[in-house]
Amino acid sequence: MKKSDISHKAKDLLRSANLNCTRSQILILEKLLQVSRPLSRDEIIKTLGKSSPDQATVYRVLKRFCEKGIIHKAYLQSRAWKYELAHNCTETQCHPHFTCTGCGKTFCLKNSFLPLIKNLEKGFVFHRQQVRVEGLCSMCS
Repeated sequence: MKKSDISHKAKDLLRSANLNCTRSQILILEKLLQVSRPLSRDEIIKTLGKSSPDQATVYRVLKRFCEKGIIHKAYLQSRAWKYELAHNCTETQCHPHFTCTGCGKTFCLKNSFLPLIKNLEKGFVFHRQQVRVEGLCSMCS
């Protein structure tokens, strides 16, 4: 996808969520549209480089995007959330993710499906299922 197409899509997503097309929000959303895997807040800041907003702004933007349903928290790793666009998942189930124990990168397994959990223990209330698989990616194996 061309840079102009990514920028246009980012602005469309922001408008559809009734959010302003601020520089920070566009930059962060463009970055998430460009990658095919979840990113942590620190990875977003690092990949944006000198054009990145400060940490507090990135945190607020990611929180706002989560509240509006544009992105979701894929899972927690090493006390840091990873974020990705929410369009590949349902309200109750996110596609599985693969974390490489060699390089530490996380990959989306969009074509892999697992059944929803059944027969929960008494008193447990199901909200959302997320699965993370660990091993070596194709570059590390």
